[in-house]
Amino acid sequence: MKLFLKVVGAIFLIFVLIMAGGIFYMTRGLDAGQKEGINTVSPSKLSDGAYSGKYKSGRWTNEVKVTVKGGKITGIDVVKDVTFPKPEWTKELFDKVIAKQSTDVDVITGATVTCKAYIKSIENAL
Repeated sequence: MKLFLKVVGAIFLIFVLIMAGGIFYMTRGLDAGQKEGINTVSPSKLSDGAYSGKYKSGRWTNEVKVTVKGGKITGIDVVKDVTFPKPEWTKELFDKVIAKQSTDVDVITGATVTCKAYIKSIENAL
């Protein structure tokens, strides 16, 4: 019986450590990402071409390619996605940036840090 309790205790301890590690991973960088400042960028003075930009911050690390033609953003493609991507949110955000021709767009509710991470990549590209 003592051996059984030791085994169960060890398994419980391992479970708690795994959960704590998971919570740490999921929230690491969250506060900094929420406070991340966004600078407005305008593509109007850029030459035609594809520009690459990256943002590095834990699970929000990503890389994008921004295509500019005639001084306008004509496309944004994900080269390296965030750890837990939501393609519908990514498309909605990129559509907003293309429509406004600026990184000064409203982020998607519930995806603030992910949106800011993508916007920072776009900003870094331009």
